[in-house]
Amino acid sequence: MRILAFSDLHLARGRAADLVAASASADLVIGAGDFCTMRKGLDEAMAMLSGIAAPFVMVPGNSESIDELNAAAPARAHVLHGAGVEIEGLRLFGLGYGVPVTPFGDWSCDLTEVDAAAMLAACEAADILITHSPPKGVADRMTGGVSLGSTAIRKAVERVQPHWNLCGHIHDSWGERGWIGKTEVWNLGPTVNWIETD
Repeated sequence: MRILAFSDLHLARGRAADLVAASASADLVIGAGDFCTMRKGLDEAMAMLSGIAAPFVMVPGNSESIDELNAAAPARAHVLHGAGVEIEGLRLFGLGYGVPVTPFGDWSCDLTEVDAAAMLAACEAADILITHSPPKGVADRMTGGVSLGSTAIRKAVERVQPHWNLCGHIHDSWGERGWIGKTEVWNLGPTVNWIETD
């Protein structure tokens, strides 16, 4: 399976056009949250991505709520937040929102580490864990080196050991990859990123 994955589109029209064009050769598309900006423009973001015909799996970022994404997403999309789906034998589990709680204020959709851990407990097995936030200690650093990732996500990765943990959220770490045990962690960013599965 050929998978196209991205995060943090934030209404970037040129990036969306690149993703739609690339998706023509994708078997599956994964969006790891933050399609809009500060809870505004989600319908516009979905319109920008409307040319994606492949199966589409999404998690909400901290810029859109689960209810907002469920309402705006195309009918064919699978919106995951504390839930999983299997597509052609590939097991995916998703958790959106900022984890831990961000300092951004009332507009940001966030989870405490305790709440995130409770939602991730439903993930017993997965080939791909899609989280908006990165796990603590991998692809989660701001400029200056401060680590902002989630301990709950890291513990879930250690427990489940999916092939990949695809994430975003920390813009300074876009494109960074690392490992937790057998799991490759990848902070995607809004570029065209390809994953090939057997």
